[in-house]
Amino acid sequence: MNIRSLTRGDGVVIGAAVLLFIASFLATFGGDGDDIPNAWDNLGLLMSMYVAGIAGAALIVVARALPQPPKVVGLDLGQLGVALTIFAAWTSFWTIIDPLGAFDDLFSGLGGEEPDTGAGLILGLIAALLLAAAAVATPLVPALKGALLPPARPAAPQPYGAQPPGGYGYPGAQQASFGGQPQQPFPGQPQPGQPQPGQPQPGQPAPAPAADFSPFWFAVPVPRPLFPEDGSPTPIAELAPGTWYLAVEQRGPSLVAQTQDGRRGVLQDTSGIQRG
Repeated sequence: MNIRSLTRGDGVVIGAAVLLFIASFLATFGGDGDDIPNAWDNLGLLMSMYVAGIAGAALIVVARALPQPPKVVGLDLGQLGVALTIFAAWTSFWTIIDPLGAFDDLFSGLGGEEPDTGAGLILGLIAALLLAAAAVATPLVPALKGALLPPARPAAPQPYGAQPPGGYGYPGAQQASFGGQPQQPFPGQPQPGQPQPGQPQPGQPAPAPAADFSPFWFAVPVPRPLFPEDGSPTPIAELAPGTWYLAVEQRGPSLVAQTQDGRRGVLQDTSGIQRG
């Protein structure tokens, strides 16, 4: 699960869900006293408005963080979460219009006096509407599709074959001695003055340098598809904002990128990428 793939819209969804959870503990109706009910005193209201909205927000966030979210009854987790948030907003709207519908028995002794709507329903309506709006608008509004967390800068890659001086297995400039006697080299270990394997012999020309392209780390500003190298139009992966990928080759305006699981593909849209 990669939390850096969460967007600003997902942050609004999380904040609205927290607000909805707080609203469930507030009074459903106005008035004084300790016997004023809240959402936890009405199971139907609790499940259809508050729990449904919170569950929808959780499904949206999990679907965004997972590389390949599972499907439920043919729907992605994110789609199911959006449907739950819309249902919660719909329920909160009609509940605040007719707040006494589920509490007729509790207020039958009030002599026909209708209590005021409590903070639990008002705050719940605001949170549910904000939650549904963010869930629907996130894939559509560019400002909400930006990364919620800034990408972590990758550590500088160590040159191939490099080893820290004095590290485990690193041959020193001088052979270690045991008991004052120089230690004999291991079989196959090059002697001082002998060329190292892979080094050009004296009189031989040095190998031609590779292409002037150097691999680099990059991050995308918005989710972008990664297409196969053979030119197939079906994407093999989606690059998510907040994650660093390695560009291993350049093909005209496109880049050949490698994902964390080793898959390689062509990133056709390279506009706005952030180099590491």
